[in-house]
Amino acid sequence: MHQNLVLFLLSAMLISLSGVLSPGPMTAAAIEQGASSRRAGIYIALGHGAIEFPLIFLLALGAGRFLQISWVRIATGLLGGTYLLFVAKGLLFPAREAKSEKDRKSSFSSGMFISLTNPYFPLWWATIGLGLVISALRFGIFGVLALATTHWLCDLTWYGFLSAVSARGREVLGAGFFRKVSFLCGAAMVLYSGIFIMGALRLLL
Repeated sequence: MHQNLVLFLLSAMLISLSGVLSPGPMTAAAIEQGASSRRAGIYIALGHGAIEFPLIFLLALGAGRFLQISWVRIATGLLGGTYLLFVAKGLLFPAREAKSEKDRKSSFSSGMFISLTNPYFPLWWATIGLGLVISALRFGIFGVLALATTHWLCDLTWYGFLSAVSARGREVLGAGFFRKVSFLCGAAMVLYSGIFIMGALRLLL
């Protein structure tokens, strides 16, 4: 059983990376906030985990069908798509750097809020993630906890890396280069916003 669990977690880690490495608002936030705090990605991952861990255990209890309900998908698409526009605004028109204590609070809150409003987040867990949770249940509650921890460590590593690179890039390459990267990320967020809002409107109509 121990060997089977290890193999499962390795496969879960590779599958999780399909969600973690996909460009999205969490990625954009780690890059944007990393410019003023190299630890921003860590706090974003902590805020994300505060939402994701309970969600995983709710899925284990059978709540996966809720995420597939049409009105839930519509609401998530509209609210999430709208929020992506605010993310885009922060990237296209970056504000001045904040103090470190404010950065920590802002990054943690961003991790939570983006998780709640990102349309891709419930979609991933209602499909790919739900399959992982069902597989994890073969190992009992410990398997679910191990899956949640493994997935979150992927988040922590990636977003921590992005914010550190963002901070370092600003120091080495200069603010001008960072503004160009932020602009490209912001433009991508506008595109994602349109996709999610249009998808929700199609379900609504």
